[in-house]
Amino acid sequence: MLENRRIGMIGCGKMGTILLKGILSRQLATEGQIVVADVVKERLEEIHEAYPLVIRENNQNLIRQVDILILAVKPQNLSELLDEIADCVSSRHLVISIAAGISTSFIEKHLAKPIRVIRAMPNTPALVGEGMTALSRGSHATEEDMGTAVRIFEVVGLTVTVKENLMDAVTGLSGSGPGYVFIMLEALADAGVLLGLPRDVSLKLAAQTLLGAAKLYLQTGKHPGELKDMVTSPGGTTIAGLKALEEGRLRATLMAAVDSAARRSAALAGD
Repeated sequence: MLENRRIGMIGCGKMGTILLKGILSRQLATEGQIVVADVVKERLEEIHEAYPLVIRENNQNLIRQVDILILAVKPQNLSELLDEIADCVSSRHLVISIAAGISTSFIEKHLAKPIRVIRAMPNTPALVGEGMTALSRGSHATEEDMGTAVRIFEVVGLTVTVKENLMDAVTGLSGSGPGYVFIMLEALADAGVLLGLPRDVSLKLAAQTLLGAAKLYLQTGKHPGELKDMVTSPGGTTIAGLKALEEGRLRATLMAAVDSAARRSAALAGD
């Protein structure tokens, strides 16, 4: 648990609520350690119904009560929020932002003081506890701060730490990646239907195959090429399928998709 530290969350949209549920379900903090704020009062009411001991406050009162401040607002709203709270945030706060495309230097500049800032890029599988979050630290954040951020985001999946200049690459790969995987899932299922399988059976076969293959890599640590070779017999079915994938330039297409998404992320950050 994050003992003797209180967590404040400004913004209780989809990702903020997922993180809140993860923190409480994994017992990283108690309800009484968490303070939330959101412009949509109905969201706060829903949180209060689910977690009666979680405290609801306005932004400035929230900051005065907490040690760790999670900013989970939309990127286009972050600048206005930072201007509002700048006078309340102090060196005792660890600020963690999950606003996509917003740099730690942008946050530090708006707060106009040496504040410890961590930037996080989670993805949507966090909804089922299988998220992937990349973390990078600002100019004043410490290794201990990064450790705290890792503990927080591990409640919804895995984490990696990267240099901030790689965050656009992270966005293109794991941020947008679930969209690519859903296309692959749908295509595999369509192939099963083409060959006579019922749609629900085909989807289940495809989904578990993708999940199982990913877990096999994560749990064994073997190179994907080695795992591929394990299932590829000479003259067998898998090598015939792999030949078709190579002819269709699957590798190059996936690499191009990640590259395009990363470039778009960089362009949006510059807008």
